[in-house]
Amino acid sequence: MHPGPILFCGDPHGQWQHIIDAAEQTRARAIILLGDLEPARPLHMELHAIWDRVWFIHGNHDTDSEDTFANVWHPELAERHIHGRVVTLPCGTRIAGLGGVFRGAVWYPKNTRPPHYRNREDHARKTPRQDRWQGSAHLKHWSSIYPDEFDQLSTQQADILITHEAPGYHAYGFEVLDTLARSMGVHTTVHGHQHDCIDSSARWDAQGFKSFGVGLRGVMVVDDQQQVRTLVPGSLDDQNSH
Repeated sequence: MHPGPILFCGDPHGQWQHIIDAAEQTRARAIILLGDLEPARPLHMELHAIWDRVWFIHGNHDTDSEDTFANVWHPELAERHIHGRVVTLPCGTRIAGLGGVFRGAVWYPKNTRPPHYRNREDHARKTPRQDRWQGSAHLKHWSSIYPDEFDQLSTQQADILITHEAPGYHAYGFEVLDTLARSMGVHTTVHGHQHDCIDSSARWDAQGFKSFGVGLRGVMVVDDQQQVRTLVPGSLDDQNSH
């Protein structure tokens, strides 16, 4: 097992060298990708040098094209794609993942009306055959969050919850993710998507967990003492610490 920290990587949008450099120079024990990957090749090929330490969730842009979808949902990646489940890292840390985004056509928790569909199977049945992707819902909705996925995850326990969407502290976040974090008993949430890194520490006590966003192509470093520092995107210089 590598002795270094855990790295949480903000939306790479097809750029990988800064992640590989950070992983190798910090001797990271695990590299966690927060969605919007957009690899030009299957992800395990892009990150071949560090693949044994990589886990990930998808983002909304990972269903923008058939090629991108194929490179993220590639069969050889399934073990490291942690959307909707909890994995235990070799160091013992339990990581839960919820990829994708809330969409009004499926479920938008800020609205009071109920979800249109509970799961992708329900959605597929009402999707015209010519619009289905791999016999299921439209390609775009493979990155939509469905209530059944959310509910199934809420029955599990974890130490850290990673999401693409932001939780409630963020102006564009969702309070329902706070509820999920508390039901799972996590001590920390980490998200991408918003391309920013806002200090939410004033809200941690009320939330019941620490919350972090990782900016565009940013890398957040978490060591054994749970000390956090963020690397400037594209370099190994400290940007700030929490």
